[in-house]
Amino acid sequence: MSRDVYEYAVIRVMPKVERGELINAGVLLYCQPRGYLCARVALDPARLRALDPHADVEGVRRALSAYELACGEEAGALAAESLGGRFRWLTAPRSTIVQAGPVHAGLTADPDTELARLFDKLVRV
Repeated sequence: MSRDVYEYAVIRVMPKVERGELINAGVLLYCQPRGYLCARVALDPARLRALDPHADVEGVRRALSAYELACGEEAGALAAESLGGRFRWLTAPRSTIVQAGPVHAGLTADPDTELARLFDKLVRV
């Protein structure tokens, strides 16, 4: 089975940007040779509130879901962009509560399986 290069970034929640404390809340994976772009997110409200007892949990959930939506057929304003263009836009540095971390690369024969593996390793507690 052939393996292709993929890129991924961890989606992070940093409720008080000035403090730099964060939790991992998702993974964004792009595999250009397979035409694949997908995000998987999950927010742990208890972990978020440990960093900021007054955090807007529902607002953070909406922001996280935007990553999933941007990867799908209903990508809104990003629909006209290529998958690579969407990935680059989603991983561009931001000073917001929800942001993507640095981009990393790897090889995979199955992007869905790789996304699940990364999500289990980097997001699930």
